[in-house]
Amino acid sequence: MRKVLVITGSRGEWGYLRPILALMQNDSMLDFDILATNMQVLERYGSTYREIERDGFEVRYKIPMAYEGDTPMSHIKSLGSVLLSLGDILNSQRYDFILLAGDRGEQLMGAIAGAYAYIPTLHIQAGEVSGNIDGSVRHAIGKLVHLHSASNKDAENRLKSLGEQEFRVHNTGAPQIDDMLQDLPDIATTLQDLKIPESKGFLLVVMHPITEDVENLDEYMDELLIALAQEKGNKIVILPNNDYGSDVVRSKINNHNIPATFIFRNLGRSIYLTLLKNARCIVGNSSSGILEAPTYQTPCINIGGRQANRYQGSNVINCNFDNQEIIQAIRQATSEKFSELMKQGDQTPYGFGDSSRQIVDIIKNTRVDRSLLVKELTV
Repeated sequence: MRKVLVITGSRGEWGYLRPILALMQNDSMLDFDILATNMQVLERYGSTYREIERDGFEVRYKIPMAYEGDTPMSHIKSLGSVLLSLGDILNSQRYDFILLAGDRGEQLMGAIAGAYAYIPTLHIQAGEVSGNIDGSVRHAIGKLVHLHSASNKDAENRLKSLGEQEFRVHNTGAPQIDDMLQDLPDIATTLQDLKIPESKGFLLVVMHPITEDVENLDEYMDELLIALAQEKGNKIVILPNNDYGSDVVRSKINNHNIPATFIFRNLGRSIYLTLLKNARCIVGNSSSGILEAPTYQTPCINIGGRQANRYQGSNVINCNFDNQEIIQAIRQATSEKFSELMKQGDQTPYGFGDSSRQIVDIIKNTRVDRSLLVKELTV
């Protein structure tokens, strides 16, 4: 039996991890512990680890990592606290594998711990390009971990071109696609449960801070809110994660005066997918517009540079933080012409729903020896 430590720090990662852990839970060759940290354990962000528990999984470790203050310095100290706690956990408990997902700082701490402890570490969503500090973190993780789960050919090729040995790189697709193909709650019932009145469609809005451009964030939010005020119908807004600058985004959204706007701190995965599937389009800079929305053929208005240069399907329209550009993009995305263009383009750029099984097989069947644990770069 192989025992795996699974690290999660944000609500978005649970979409990556849940289908994998569902398979591992029923596999006699595997056991796992879940470590929740960052916004997963913060009450201000909904204590989203409870969703993990509602899905039938135990969260063994909860590591608080939020030092007071929405500043880069507080975030640096918070990341350090995670690494210290990981040292204690790995010293007291033997793990055969560490499983990481995405591009956030706490995942980088997991990669550092795995590298220095010589514990085989697998990174989901490896090799992709995105903007923000997250893009740098993703590739820093890539240099430290032992195995990569790439979500498409573009990411696979990038990992190899950056010097990763071929046997370490697996093009599995994105595991968050796997649970998107299951039956979802009825949209009418979902809206009723959320106390959202029926209307002719709705916009789903998910906006995160741009940490490297936070001095302009106040202006950016004004441009987005001006655009949303021009749109008829309901606007369903999900508040941001806890990156530096999130207080600005939250304050702007919570103090808006836009009619028919419904704000949620957090929503469960199945509810969120139901909204994503039925939205007229998703607006903002969430990775779910790039990775998950194509499966439902939901148009995505991707604003600014947070997802810059990320591999995109035919559902994405990119624009700047300019209210007129955003309005025009929404009207383009919700047109019949764009619906036809989506059908002609790449509709499934991140896999076909079999990623989790492939990742579980990698964990079960990879031979652990010196060639795996001691990395050699090809360039």
